[in-house]
Amino acid sequence: MPNKHMKAMVDTEDAPGGKCSPNPQDLRPSVFHSIKFFILCHSFLQLAQLMISGYLKSSISTVEKRFGLSSQTSGLLAAFNEVGNTALIVFVSYFGSRVHRPRLIGYGAILVTLAGVLMTVPHFISEPYRYDHTSSVDMPQDLEASLCLPATDTPTSAPSNSSCSGYTEVQHLTMVGIMFMAQTLLGVGSVPIQPFGISYIDDFAHNSNSPLYLGILFAVTTMGPGMAYGLGSLMLRLYVDIDRMPEGGISLTSKDPRWVGAWWLGFLISAGAVALAAIPYFFFPKEMPKEGHELHFWRKGLAVSEAPVNKGEDSSSEQNSGENPEKDGLAQIAPDLTVTQFIKVFPRVLLRTLRHPIFLLVVLSQVCMSSMVAGMATFLPKFLERQFSITASYANLLIGCLTIPLAIVGIVVGGILVKRLRLGPMRCGTLCLLGTLSGLLFSLPLFFMGCSTHQIAGIYHQPDAQPGLELFPGCMEPCSCPSDDFNPVCDTSTGVEYLTPCHAGCTRVVQEAPDKRQVFYANCSCVAGGGPVPAGSCDSTCSHLVLPFMILVSLGAALASVTHTPSFMLILRGVKKEDKTLAVGIQFMLQRVLAWMPSPVIHGSAIDTTCVYWAQSCGRRAVCRYYDHNLLRNRFLGLQFFFKTGSLACFTLILAILRQQNKEEGTKETIPSPGLQQQLLDSGPKKEPEESRV
Repeated sequence: MPNKHMKAMVDTEDAPGGKCSPNPQDLRPSVFHSIKFFILCHSFLQLAQLMISGYLKSSISTVEKRFGLSSQTSGLLAAFNEVGNTALIVFVSYFGSRVHRPRLIGYGAILVTLAGVLMTVPHFISEPYRYDHTSSVDMPQDLEASLCLPATDTPTSAPSNSSCSGYTEVQHLTMVGIMFMAQTLLGVGSVPIQPFGISYIDDFAHNSNSPLYLGILFAVTTMGPGMAYGLGSLMLRLYVDIDRMPEGGISLTSKDPRWVGAWWLGFLISAGAVALAAIPYFFFPKEMPKEGHELHFWRKGLAVSEAPVNKGEDSSSEQNSGENPEKDGLAQIAPDLTVTQFIKVFPRVLLRTLRHPIFLLVVLSQVCMSSMVAGMATFLPKFLERQFSITASYANLLIGCLTIPLAIVGIVVGGILVKRLRLGPMRCGTLCLLGTLSGLLFSLPLFFMGCSTHQIAGIYHQPDAQPGLELFPGCMEPCSCPSDDFNPVCDTSTGVEYLTPCHAGCTRVVQEAPDKRQVFYANCSCVAGGGPVPAGSCDSTCSHLVLPFMILVSLGAALASVTHTPSFMLILRGVKKEDKTLAVGIQFMLQRVLAWMPSPVIHGSAIDTTCVYWAQSCGRRAVCRYYDHNLLRNRFLGLQFFFKTGSLACFTLILAILRQQNKEEGTKETIPSPGLQQQLLDSGPKKEPEESRV
């Protein structure tokens, strides 16, 4: 060890309470030498970082409509931030404390800010959103562009096709490429924020205060995704071109399927919050004096909760002893390795860790659960919009106010049960099994809470529905309707929807609403009585089921979240003590590679297979206009059910292995032998079999 490092260690050990001996010029009070202020700053930073990471999921359907993306492409976009994150997260163990951690966190936050700003660039470089796809002129002509006119009077269909040029396609690819680049940069910037922040707190907080500080940090940061959905709910109520509104306003409401909210504004707000949170990190020192006192109210709590417990508390006893952790694990010896040596050693340690059957099964169960969470977080808002005919803003509000808070409650309840009941490995496995099984049972009624797609003239016909155009055969033959136009109208008397007023044979526009945002069309030859018919899609006949549906989803999420802490404890107690740090890192890495990256793409591909009508843009398939709701519900919820079943199967195998190991231990205890005693002595300290029962 270099002399300066040895001297620093001696100074630390000689100081009372393990406190570093600072230089005289550092004795003056500074807020940047307070670990409590660092925790405050880091809580705000992680909150803002998770908000900007989760914001895209709240506006995924809006981005699809704005840029003509399929669900598979949007799922890939949502998962792309994991690519940059996963590629670099392994090296966090290598760098450890040899870098200036606060400053590196600040640089990462700046990258996250740049990524957020970069995500908004496609909005500013693209042309204003034209929701009629037929004309770029003012509102009065927009309303009449979709009317039924004789073929000789409709020259407006030509510009739609003539706008498809090589420049248009290049511009589209450029905007999509910018968003993918921004997502990659977002993942790279997120790499140092959480690991370095947690290690910095653990290094310089008092040993007894560190769990409390980390608990406060996690409690604050878990609100980030909920705030992302809340922000999405607010922003999507605003029109996308709020910064460049056309003269006379727009004739759309947020319920119109062509409505596109101000998705880009949330990225600017989140990026601004991250930029503000990054400023203090450039003033924190590389090392600060270790906190020398214990919080008194925390000491009393520890005295009450830990008095009867002496066994199995290996991690806290090691911290309270004031000694440095063992130096034989990869995470501990990493600072002494070169990058090449670290890369060579890592695969061997990875394979050694994966040989533990309990560890492997727990990680597989968490991969299944994370796949379910990733798919639901990305596409649940879109599912609610399509299935129950609600706005994107209301869907985000339901998720942010119901599902995420109950999931956080589930995580907290799981931690309390493990702590208060002092659950061992067997009982932790049982709790995981019961939580997963309960969540699975709550998801069964969801398959029956929905309704079929309403009748769409010329596209989708319900077998038991009233005949649509058959009532008026040839009613739209005199019309020359644009093939790529989308301006739906609904015949409320029959529940039949038409792609455009032209497809309904309408020849006149009537604005009867007081705010002039709701448009009606009259003289419709395909509608009984000639109308008038309102613009917009027909409402779902089961929209009243959205609240019961979300309550069941939220309760299932809460029960599944109860397994978070006990499954984490199974990992910590199932590997060697020196491999614990790396095992947790491997767990998170495998979750990213096997769950968070592929799951949104898998869910998006499954959703695309249920599409019954695709919009065309310059000869290519763009956004899906209509889905088969029954197929959409069965395939989306079926994927969720599949991943929950996989997690349940893993926990069942874990319980079987634990029961078998308990039987073997009981047999060995009843028949002691010298060979067994020698084996226990060779395996390590006497207390290790009690800690590593798994």
